[in-house]
Amino acid sequence: MKFGEKLRKERQEKGMTQAELAKAAGLSLRTISYYEQGKTYPQDRAVYGRLAEILGINADYLHNENDDFIADAQALYGSRGRKDAEELLVDINGLFAGGEMADEDMDEFMKKVQEAFWKAKENNRKKYTRKDYRKDE
Repeated sequence: MKFGEKLRKERQEKGMTQAELAKAAGLSLRTISYYEQGKTYPQDRAVYGRLAEILGINADYLHNENDDFIADAQALYGSRGRKDAEELLVDINGLFAGGEMADEDMDEFMKKVQEAFWKAKENNRKKYTRKDYRKDE
């Protein structure tokens, strides 16, 4: 279950509206709406903590490393990067459906795949960006 789905589920179980949650967390209604729709993720880990405290749940339940990966992809490469990262995670999860793997091994595998993703993105940026648009050269 993704962050937005978890947030909506917990908010509804507490009988709160998006507006009530937004006010309690010091966020805008639009921000809460975007979180629940999966359009964006909190940029600051403290936001996960505030939301979890308000909802009476553990912040780790709301947040996981995949959320960071997706948020970083969006920050660096826009909505296309976010979509690519989400598709990669879906494909990886499908790869292990029904199989068994130790959590430590799965975490290590995910880290390696994410490293490969970032390296491929960087290589593509270098290869396909016109020289006069490159920032680092």
